[in-house]
Amino acid sequence: MFENEIKAYALKNAIEFGKADAGRILPKLFNHGLDRKDIGKIMPTIQEIVNEVNSMPKGDREEEYDELKAYVKEHEEKEKDLPELPNAVDGKVVTRLPPEPSKYLHAGHALGFLLNYIYAQRYNGKCLLRFEDANPEKVSQEYVDMDLDDIENYLGIKPASIRFVSDDMPLLYKHAETLIKKGKAYMCFCSQEKMRDFRHAGKECECRRQSNDENMSEWNAFLKGKYNEGAATLRFKGNMQDQNQVLRDPVIFRSVHARHFRQGEKYKVWPMYDFYNPIEDGLMKVTHILRTNEFDQRVPLQDAIKDILGLPKQTVVQYGRFNVIDDSTEAKAKGREIRALVESGKYIGWDDPRLVTLKALRRRGIKKEVFYELVKQLGLSKKEANIDFDMLAAISRKIIDKDTKRYYFVANPVPLSIKQSTESAKIKSVSLPVHPDSKETREIKLGELYISAEDKKENAGKETRLLHLYNIEMPKRGPNAEVTGIENKQIPKIQWVSGHVPAKIFMPDATWIEGYAEEAVKDLKLGDVIQFERFGFVKLDKITKGTYEFWFTHQ
Repeated sequence: MFENEIKAYALKNAIEFGKADAGRILPKLFNHGLDRKDIGKIMPTIQEIVNEVNSMPKGDREEEYDELKAYVKEHEEKEKDLPELPNAVDGKVVTRLPPEPSKYLHAGHALGFLLNYIYAQRYNGKCLLRFEDANPEKVSQEYVDMDLDDIENYLGIKPASIRFVSDDMPLLYKHAETLIKKGKAYMCFCSQEKMRDFRHAGKECECRRQSNDENMSEWNAFLKGKYNEGAATLRFKGNMQDQNQVLRDPVIFRSVHARHFRQGEKYKVWPMYDFYNPIEDGLMKVTHILRTNEFDQRVPLQDAIKDILGLPKQTVVQYGRFNVIDDSTEAKAKGREIRALVESGKYIGWDDPRLVTLKALRRRGIKKEVFYELVKQLGLSKKEANIDFDMLAAISRKIIDKDTKRYYFVANPVPLSIKQSTESAKIKSVSLPVHPDSKETREIKLGELYISAEDKKENAGKETRLLHLYNIEMPKRGPNAEVTGIENKQIPKIQWVSGHVPAKIFMPDATWIEGYAEEAVKDLKLGDVIQFERFGFVKLDKITKGTYEFWFTHQ
């Protein structure tokens, strides 16, 4: 009872998640008429079939699922989409993307950017790009160029305009002077330690009692580079007893004498995030700010600056942070740690397959549509979301599996000499579908055959089927095999190639697997994503001296 349905769902579950789970199979059977009183009777059968499926080679799972997938009922789920944007007026919505060009972008950045971009598109508005390049010690043209490439050429985001905070320095200085003249900012000469201790204790320092004229005079000296780095700052005059410590006289300008990639040595005094952010949003006529709720405590400070300077306020929509988890336990998606690993040579670059930078994901073959779909699934939830590669792969698999072409590849190949039967000798070539659901085929002419050394060892002495070809008696030693029939039997099935090209696959752990791929891969273009049957999805990265080099995408 329900054996075919159970096996179909178990195979589907194993293909999608790496192994089948009995708990996921049972609920599916109610759509096929299972009565709840029979749960106890059916569970042993489910567990038995799940164990069988989990012990099967991955390639066999896909082949058997193709034969049984008609038993799977795909109930139509209502497509998830983002909720309506508060206070949105069609044609008037303006959002912004504010990257700091100090590191390469990762999956979390992509999701935040797409939220802003998708909403602007939905309401026929504008999405603007603002490079927050106010830290000369960290920012560089390299990161600007790489970020632009990720944003425009990978994610497909086309910003209505591009702006740099550093280009607005004269205006930012004028706004600072307005705060000084209104008695809402003062020059401070306290050490970082004293400032931190006083803020924590809610105590005012003596600098706070200077007159506006004294502050203005010191400010002008500050701009001319009179003070060494760290010797002076401009602080916002807030409330030193406020429960929100962000409002306890935060620093809004500091001295940095490093050369700026865009402005050179023109400026020695640079604004802090909470100062330039509300001003820039006003200059850009932003209507909606979508950002993670970690900024929640900073909103009152930014609103206070807007009130004093007469700047417009935006509709702020906050959502849970996207925590990106790398495969590598060393990097954890933090730019500083990744940079150290890259510079040491331990990682090949910011596109190392162990990372979830956009550079790495793009090179592995993750399409932009994966991020668009994930944004819809996560939405604007207030809860934090942990994003790892498995999550991206699960979505990617559903997107690309339906039309990605299939090819043969064997790792660590060894020759296989076939003693033909009368029946098999007539087979000079085979015509194989490029995809189970496609009528398009590819022809493979039979010549010298190769199989993987692992398959040969595992099946030595057993009757084994060469996929879509014929059955053989696998030799225990040497290369000679004898055909035992051509019918498709329930025996181990293995991959083979004939008429091959050398190929190698760069794996997620940054190691290579070398082997042979069928000649049909010669028709591929660089960047094409295909599936090597019984191996996984891969992307053609380059061709070096006749060797086809692929990057592993995912199972």
